[in-house]
Amino acid sequence: MTVIVGLLLAAGLLLALSPWLWPARRRVQRPPSRLAVELGDRLVRAGMGRVPLPAFLAISALSGVAIWGIAMALTGISTLASIAGLVGFGLPLGLVGWRAASRRKLSRLGWPDLVDHLLGSVRAGLALPDAVAALSTAGPIALRDPFVAFERDYRATGSFSRSLDDLKAALADPTADRILETLRMAREVGGTELTSVLRALSSNLRQEAAVRAEIEARQSWVANAARLGVAAPWLVLVLLCTRPEAAAAYDTPTGLTVLLAAGAISVVAYRLMLAIGKLPEERRWFR
Repeated sequence: MTVIVGLLLAAGLLLALSPWLWPARRRVQRPPSRLAVELGDRLVRAGMGRVPLPAFLAISALSGVAIWGIAMALTGISTLASIAGLVGFGLPLGLVGWRAASRRKLSRLGWPDLVDHLLGSVRAGLALPDAVAALSTAGPIALRDPFVAFERDYRATGSFSRSLDDLKAALADPTADRILETLRMAREVGGTELTSVLRALSSNLRQEAAVRAEIEARQSWVANAARLGVAAPWLVLVLLCTRPEAAAAYDTPTGLTVLLAAGAISVVAYRLMLAIGKLPEERRWFR
């Protein structure tokens, strides 16, 4: 009996001292890189927010390998196939960017109407959570889905601030950040200037959308001509390399040098075209 009591006492002392003898190792979660955050926001803006980043990178890798194999089978030139593989790897990212830009144009046209609906609800005496939830049925069609999720989340939790954070993450748009942070401040601080602020914001958004649409219409033909100018020589090169004598000429060290130099020049020229013709985009300051 004495031995049992002694063992129990020793076990109790050991358990009491275990936090200091064997401290638990806390896993420090590293914050995501800026590149991962930007890619995640782009996927959300493209309507693909549920796609994990590893899965998207895997799809990009498969696309690159597939296009590399097709180019290798058509031409038999490893350098040209490698360049095509790099283009194939970036193809999903380009498609996501194009889809995100298209959806952003639609949302940019819809924000003034959304603010007008929100202003009408506030002036009618609705509470801010109810006014935001009403946008799931009264707002622009292109922007309704995130507000449907907001209404469902707010009815379940009753937390306006938390539901606003989820809504901001779902929209991933600087204009949405400004509108929602204005509503959050009005909810928490109060005041009588909300209607005038929303009215001024709606007017500014309409003017900005009109100016941007006019500039993009004038620049679109220049951008399309530049894209055609970059892509056309490579299409001609692929057609030429289907002939054995042309493929043999480009498979020499001189031919490989020409291909590498042409690829570098094409990339630099295309990036310069995008940089020169790119309109400034508003950054997200309230994440």
